[in-house]
Amino acid sequence: MGAAGRRLSRERKTLEAMIRLRCRDVHKPDGGDLCGECRDLLGYAEERLAKCPFGEGKPTCARCPVHCYRPEMRERIREVMRYAGPRMIREHPWLALMHLLDGRRKTPGRPGKKSGGPEG
Repeated sequence: MGAAGRRLSRERKTLEAMIRLRCRDVHKPDGGDLCGECRDLLGYAEERLAKCPFGEGKPTCARCPVHCYRPEMRERIREVMRYAGPRMIREHPWLALMHLLDGRRKTPGRPGKKSGGPEG
């Protein structure tokens, strides 16, 4: 797997870690697995990540010019990120550090848009 493939793989791991962290602390599911609501959110997030128009050049969600989540799902993932973000450095320090570094990457332009001149 190349460096770019590692980027999306790490993004998936970070999403899952954040959702699991919030589910564990807030929903307290039996057996340590995800509750149904969080399992659905993770499935949706992974589906959107797989369809990301930026592919391996994907920026972090906070810096992305494309809103690929439905509004209600976007709010749910924001809740997860608000809760889990500050706790990630303690729970998953490597993923947290790499996510911060990924957030400093240059944000690409919108896919499919041509730069330099009027469209036509």
